[in-house]
Amino acid sequence: MIQRVTVPALFPPPAYSHASVVEAGTKLAFLAGAVPLDERGEIVGPGDPVRQAERVIANLRAQLQAVGSDLAHVLTTEVYVVSTEPATLSAVWEVVENSGLSEGPHSSTLLGVACLGYTGQLVEITATAVVPDDREDAGSTGDARDGGDGGDGGDTRNAGGAADAGVRR
Repeated sequence: MIQRVTVPALFPPPAYSHASVVEAGTKLAFLAGAVPLDERGEIVGPGDPVRQAERVIANLRAQLQAVGSDLAHVLTTEVYVVSTEPATLSAVWEVVENSGLSEGPHSSTLLGVACLGYTGQLVEITATAVVPDDREDAGSTGDARDGGDGGDGGDTRNAGGAADAGVRR
C-alpha cells in the first residue's frame, strides 16, 4: 500500500505530496527518464515544451505499463524543463496535472535546467513507482493526512491551487 504524506507544519503543496511511503517487500520500479522521442528516435514537438511534455507523459505511461504499473502507482517524479522562465515550468506542470499523474498525489520536484541529453529536448521526467502484485488493483492507493497516525492534519491537497515561489507545481 502507498501512504501519501502531506506535512501539516509545511505549506500545503498544490498538486503533490511531501512524501510517499511504501512497506518493505513492496516491488518498486525505478524508471529512466521519459523523453519526448517518437518510435523513430525523433524529437516530438521541437521548440514546444507543452507538446514535448505530452509525449513524455505518453512515453512514461508505456514504461510503466511495460513493468506492470501505471500512473496511479507513481511515488515520486523529477520533472526537468529546459527553461529559466516560471511560466514555461508552469505550462509543463499543467500537462503533468492534467495527465492524472498528480492525482496520487505523488511526491515531485520541478526543475528548470540548462540542457538535456538530446538535441532539441526540452522536457524529461524520471519516476519511481510501485509495481502492484496480482492481489492489488490499479486504484488501491491510500493517503495519509498527517504522517499516518490517523489524525486530522489537513487534506493532502491544496484546494486553492496556491503558487509556490511564483511557480504552480
